[in-house]
Amino acid sequence: MDVKLPLCSLIILLAAINGNGLQKMDMRIEQVHSSPHMHHHMDPSLIVFFFVEDLTVGNTIPIYFPSRGLDSASARLLPKEEADSIPFSSDQLNHLLEVYSFPQGSPQATAMEDTLRQCETKPIKGETKTCPTSWGSMLDFASSIIGSGTKIKILSTTHITPSIAVLQKYKIMGVVEYPASKVVACHTMPYPYAVFYCHYQESQSRVFNVSLTGENGDRVEAVAVCHMDTSQWSHNHVSFKVLGIEPGSSPVCHFFPADNFVCVP
Repeated sequence: MDVKLPLCSLIILLAAINGNGLQKMDMRIEQVHSSPHMHHHMDPSLIVFFFVEDLTVGNTIPIYFPSRGLDSASARLLPKEEADSIPFSSDQLNHLLEVYSFPQGSPQATAMEDTLRQCETKPIKGETKTCPTSWGSMLDFASSIIGSGTKIKILSTTHITPSIAVLQKYKIMGVVEYPASKVVACHTMPYPYAVFYCHYQESQSRVFNVSLTGENGDRVEAVAVCHMDTSQWSHNHVSFKVLGIEPGSSPVCHFFPADNFVCVP
């Protein structure tokens, strides 16, 4: 999806997205933890990373696309005022578990703890990040990076045909690069309401729209981002394990699931 909107229109568009956050959070956790291990016993949700040279028309690569969309982005949306009134801190985790009736040690509790920990971790060198708990906060962050008053283009993966196959081989039918001076990437996080992990890196990132056809005929217009300098990334970053490389040795690319998105000018 490629949408270019003024901020006020974008707020209206995103405010129309809703859903039951607790139920969808349960479904997302179950889907990740119950999926059979494939691709050399690797968690299938990690089969999204690739090398920039793989972006060649005619090339075939395995990709994991979860069956979630931006219109059901794993949680219900909250107005900024309401979201800001709810504690969002690992120090308040026990209180939050009581509020949402999640037992200690449950998958939901573990997911909430992981989300809070990731959001509270200090950014790497050259990175600016935040975990917006409302669309208003997310838009404020994107605007602060891209430029106040600048129209923001929202790019997200679109499934042209519905599919129940989350992992399959896709043939690359076309590649188009978006010229973007600044890229803000936002990823959904498991939580009882909408939380995004949004970040911007000063090092060069390249954004692509990739036309894909699956082995079962599925058609996907996918967003992919290639990070050209990974020298500041943690040695433990999962992409290095998946690709078998070291920080800074090669650009790292990855596809975006449909419920994640990229903001560019």
